[in-house]
Amino acid sequence: MNFDTLLLNDSTKPFIITEMSGNHNRSLERALEIVEAAAKTGAHALKIQTYTADTLTLDVDTDDFRIQDEESLWKGKSLYKLYGEAYTPWEWHKPIFDRAKQLGMIAFSTPFDETAVDFLEELDVPLYKIASFENTDLPLLKKVASTGKPMIVSTGMATLAELDELVCTVKEAGCKNLVLLKCTSTYPATPENTNILTIPHMKQLFEDVQVGLSDHTLGIGVAVASVALGATVIEKHFTLSRADGGVDSAFSMEPAEMKALVEESERAWQALGKVKYGPTEKEKSSLKFRRSIYVSRDIKPGELFSEANIKIVRPGYGLEPKFIEYIVGKTSKLDIKRGTPLSWELIL
Repeated sequence: MNFDTLLLNDSTKPFIITEMSGNHNRSLERALEIVEAAAKTGAHALKIQTYTADTLTLDVDTDDFRIQDEESLWKGKSLYKLYGEAYTPWEWHKPIFDRAKQLGMIAFSTPFDETAVDFLEELDVPLYKIASFENTDLPLLKKVASTGKPMIVSTGMATLAELDELVCTVKEAGCKNLVLLKCTSTYPATPENTNILTIPHMKQLFEDVQVGLSDHTLGIGVAVASVALGATVIEKHFTLSRADGGVDSAFSMEPAEMKALVEESERAWQALGKVKYGPTEKEKSSLKFRRSIYVSRDIKPGELFSEANIKIVRPGYGLEPKFIEYIVGKTSKLDIKRGTPLSWELIL
């Protein structure tokens, strides 16, 4: 699938992104296994993240730099140690991208600072992703937009005013192809807190951008539902097995689940179709199984039609059921055998 084509055309099947994040568990061999597993699911893209602990935060051990949220998967960890555990070494990027491309996937990354953008430009990535926590970092947005490559931006936590500023900023800086992803920045997210009805509203507000979903809920239900609301891109975290652990494993999809998402999201997209009433071409052959009026007992000429000798049954070769009240009490023209579909020619 050509990503540029997707951005210019709503009538393509959903573009599915597998996000590796830190699920490589600091093993390049595992990272490459994740790429191979992702390709087998039929997903279209493989995404990683480009940062180091030093490009993302400060090595400071104070409350400001420690995760305090009681419900967080990473409660008590310092930001510096968490990012040091989760980051993908930059020297791994090329072999990961190369393997993904060999397997027919689009490979790209999320840069978290300007040095990451410069590095990814050296690798000639075809597009960029911006994470929710960076969607107000205007200098970073401008840097990425200035490459002229397509941008996908998660909108988690962003107000409408911030989104408007984001869209204006990247367009002025050179981005022509933009996708906004509805996102709830909790890990995992709950369906009740996902609010995917925002997707069609966002499409209405920003008419010249595509809108999709960055989904941190468990399972595939939310993502499949988003397709019916107009999502053209779906991003989900991906791992070989949640049981293997890792910083993002708890809310990541396993291969069988991702394969189901690819298949079911495409089915949902196919089912959208267009506004249509009356039988489709495929349904026309089924019209014969509608109910109609048939002769249920042999009838002689001059005999009156009654509920005793005509009946509404399947198939549908006789007169429509709505005429039965008119027909009862009328006279038969001919001998009519039981099992004959009733027609106007038989009625006097």
